[in-house]
Amino acid sequence: MNFKLLLPSLLILVFTPAFGAISDATGLVNRFDIETGGQIFEITTTANFDVDEVEFDKDQKQITLYIFSSLEKNLGELIIPQKLLSGNFTFYLNDQLFEPKINSNKKISFITLNFTGSGDNKLDVIATNYLEDLDKVDESGNQENVTGNETPPSENGGCLIATATFGSELSPQVQQLRELRDNELLQTQSGSDFMSAFNNFYYSFSPQVADLERENPLFRETVKISITPLLFSLSILNSVDMNSEIEVLGYGISIILLNIGMYFVTPALIIVRLSKR
Repeated sequence: MNFKLLLPSLLILVFTPAFGAISDATGLVNRFDIETGGQIFEITTTANFDVDEVEFDKDQKQITLYIFSSLEKNLGELIIPQKLLSGNFTFYLNDQLFEPKINSNKKISFITLNFTGSGDNKLDVIATNYLEDLDKVDESGNQENVTGNETPPSENGGCLIATATFGSELSPQVQQLRELRDNELLQTQSGSDFMSAFNNFYYSFSPQVADLERENPLFRETVKISITPLLFSLSILNSVDMNSEIEVLGYGISIILLNIGMYFVTPALIIVRLSKR
């Protein structure tokens, strides 16, 4: 049996409730419609700061965000449809060159903003392409979606459901998951294979779960209770060295078996015992 292929499949079954690629609930969510070229495009910010206003200049291929933050340390995410602006991006924060992390796929550019400074801030985003391939249609003959509500392409963002559960991208639980992914899993081929397989499956449902959590406090508390044992078991992996494929497989399978026991075997035994009374 090929254990490199087995590990991603098993990890998906256990890790799915808490571990994702990006955050959909860093804090404040703002959506802005940009009307240009006879189309309406939506850009989205999710951050621990507020975006008071957005300006768009089609001639300069530029979006300007006017930000207000009550915190010194700012963390956020910006999603821009590729059909609105694409190509190479240049960023200026308060008129100073700024270099955030940016990842793109065929539909969106996903930008991670991390900067310091409370009060008013201004972010300028300048692209090289404007309304690129706007009329391109998919195989079904329908024009592609021009909003920013697409699955983020990066493996290096936050943790969607966990962030919605604990209320912040900066919460210790979310930081723990990020450190495990970046410092352990992504350092080996088996871990990278898992992340690739996991992302394809995870984003088929995690945005809906995160939305339900934000809308329903009772559901959020239920998810929090459900994933707490999983988070505790995963914390073990942050305390061990996984520098080789064998170590990743060994520790990964051990954690999988532990969680199968907690989430499936133990409840099943309890149900069987109660049914015999």
